[in-house]
Amino acid sequence: MSGPPVLAGVDVGGGGVRVLVRHGGSTSRAEDEAAVPRTGGGIDVPALVPRVVALLRSAASSTGSEGFDRVAVGLTGLPDLVDDPGELVRALRSGLPAGDVTVAADALTTHTGALGGRAGVVVAAGTGAVALGTDLRENWRRTDGWGHLLGDRGSGAWIGRQGLQHALRALDGLSDGSPELLAHSQEHFGGVGELEAQVYRGRVAASSLLAGFAPRVAEAAHAGDPVAQRIWWEAGTRLGETAVAAAAPGSEPRFSWGGRLFEAGALLAEPFRAEVLRHLPDACLQEPAGDSVDGALALAESGPELVHRPPYLYRHG
Repeated sequence: MSGPPVLAGVDVGGGGVRVLVRHGGSTSRAEDEAAVPRTGGGIDVPALVPRVVALLRSAASSTGSEGFDRVAVGLTGLPDLVDDPGELVRALRSGLPAGDVTVAADALTTHTGALGGRAGVVVAAGTGAVALGTDLRENWRRTDGWGHLLGDRGSGAWIGRQGLQHALRALDGLSDGSPELLAHSQEHFGGVGELEAQVYRGRVAASSLLAGFAPRVAEAAHAGDPVAQRIWWEAGTRLGETAVAAAAPGSEPRFSWGGRLFEAGALLAEPFRAEVLRHLPDACLQEPAGDSVDGALALAESGPELVHRPPYLYRHG
């Protein structure tokens, strides 16, 4: 392809798929919010790829381009939920012209977007939660990201589960239940029977269903419900713990964050900051420079400079 390179960053997260395409001075975005398809406990790559290809084609059409010189995909659950990153690369190339393709853990694309390629620790919190501490060369340390059954402390799924547990405790007549959260759960799911059916027998992943209730817990917190406020404070605290644990001993204590959960603002950010500073009083907490799709595009821009570094980065030229 002649002229300026056509670059694409793709963010595949629990809350949907987003793409960012850049061709010369023209940039275009596209996204959908449908849950990422799962099969057998992993990500259903054959079902996912057509969505990614459609979004890439849509975004590229507005920039006047058809093929791609370099594409970088930030993928939730990598490496735990993806057996073969190469399968994703092959499927993408079968759906559209693409040269260099990079597949990265979404923890890395969030890190790159938030800190602009600088060393430090970034915690990513959406449906799940993970922190990555790295200098992008030799030191790499991941904490959490163990899924909603084993970890993801402070994540959207964690908040949603806590909120629903306290809602049901109110239904059971227990003193630590929250009538406010019970009312939200009945409105959100349509009743306890519907809640159980969706969580235990529904086609949507339980983690996504639980995370979908987190905004309701935020509404209750803003309305003054002490149980909901306590849940959010504990979520921020746990995310702070996860971030501190990802910091390499002796490294520069630079921290940032990413993921849609932080759109809750002070409700989450205040306890997160407090916990990091409690452990590391000299820590520098920086507002994120960009998000995970910005980070994916930055990886695509880096191109030949990238080093194949499993399990965080898989490069396929």
